Amino acid sequence: MAIRLGGKHNYTGPRPSDPFTDLLFNTLIGFVLLFFVAILFLNPEKTKAKVDLDAQYVITVTWPDNLPDDIDTWVEDPEGQVTWYRNRNAGLVHLDRDDRGMLNDTININGKQIENPLNQEVVAIRGLVPGEYTINLHYYETGSGAPVEVLIRVARVNPIYKIIFYDKITLARKGTEKTAVRFTLAADGEVVNINRLAKKLVSF
Repeated sequence: MAIRLGGKHNYTGPRPSDPFTDLLFNTLIGFVLLFFVAILFLNPEKTKAKVDLDAQYVITVTWPDNLPDDIDTWVEDPEGQVTWYRNRNAGLVHLDRDDRGMLNDTININGKQIENPLNQEVVAIRGLVPGEYTINLHYYETGSGAPVEVLIRVARVNPIYKIIFYDKITLARKGTEKTAVRFTLAADGEVVNINRLAKKLVSF
């Protein structure tokens, strides 16, 4: 038998939802979600370390580590300008690293002088000037008194890394000069001709 109080039932179940309250609650959830998305975009994940080369082409010349011999790189651009260790910037060609064998090959780390065994020269071509480029290697000074095997690599680094020439060249003795490679850049920056016709660049 049901008991009535004041003519109304005692109802203790869930109250019917208010559509307006539901709308406000859903809107609040939407704003909170958008806020967190905005925070993610304002604080992007740190990108991995990367090195941006300010160059179109990079010429790398290496010879055996710890060898006391000095190999020099000479580069002539289409205008006839020559880059070498006494003229490190000629037009858009730059000698970024001049290596003298083991001479002055030390690095200061935490106050300690540490020998750097790497023998390497680096030349950057920082613009696309159409025409022929000539790269010569010169056996400038010797500490070993022996022939030196030299690796030369020419790579396009912009927009993507692409090796266009790679070879090993033997320099027989001090004073030897060899043309490692000659190549021509087209107007679009592509290499259209590679040859090894000898051309003297060393001026002394």
